[in-house]
Amino acid sequence: MAAGKEIRGKIKSVESTKKITKAMEMVAASKMRKAQDRMRSARPYSDKIRNIAAHLSQANPEYTHPFLVQQNEAKTVGIIVVTTDKGLCGGMNTNVLRMVTNKVRELEGQGIKTEAVAIGNKGLGFLNRIGAKVVSQAVQLGDTPHLDKLIGPVKVLLDAYVEGKLDAVYLFYTKFINTMKQESKMDQLLPLASEKMEADKTSLAWDYIYEPDAQSVIDELLVRYVEALIYQSVAENMASEQSARMVAMKAASDNAGNVIGELKLVYNKTRQAAITKELSEIVAGAAAV
Repeated sequence: MAAGKEIRGKIKSVESTKKITKAMEMVAASKMRKAQDRMRSARPYSDKIRNIAAHLSQANPEYTHPFLVQQNEAKTVGIIVVTTDKGLCGGMNTNVLRMVTNKVRELEGQGIKTEAVAIGNKGLGFLNRIGAKVVSQAVQLGDTPHLDKLIGPVKVLLDAYVEGKLDAVYLFYTKFINTMKQESKMDQLLPLASEKMEADKTSLAWDYIYEPDAQSVIDELLVRYVEALIYQSVAENMASEQSARMVAMKAASDNAGNVIGELKLVYNKTRQAAITKELSEIVAGAAAV
């Protein structure tokens, strides 16, 4: 019964794995609700500040913020890659990193260099492996994103763009669609995309009274607008992470159950064959006597 003992060992091993994946599935399910609520609560703020920024950009055309100016001299582009700190969440990170790879290759084909900011351990490791120039990073964010941990690393690229050292800044992250679907996204962060900054053409024209002055208000508002986009992308990514991990761990638990069933069937067949062989030997021995 050496084979039977080996199969029993495999069954115990798979059962232990199933317990771990089931526990991880339950943990991800409990964290998923909070992450989704946090992500959904941040969306109205992002939409509202986008509308205000759009109205302000049209209400005061004599002043143009540096974030709205197209740069074409630096031949360098900044990328912000938002990934998870941990794995075991299906192909979520793989999909967004594949999009990053395609964009970097496209830029290199045009003779444009890249500078990267990594948010999350998985993205940082990937950028280091492909030899990308990582100018700053933010890792170990935990289950709740904090804006103060994101501003510092991202501000490196924002300041470089204002100084004319970058032509554009792109943001890569995973957008939450629903529990079963998450979509990799690439947004142009700087210069602020025209389709995002355009106000509703059917709405009335807006005018404002600025205090202390228009430049100070617009400068501060557009910085807050970019910060809101960064925070929203991280919140979307965290909600996607928990959903993807829950689905992946459920699939792993189901697969482990199937493997256990197959191993038990093999074990029973092996045990039955061994019993049949022993009975045959006993009958053969009795007949010889």
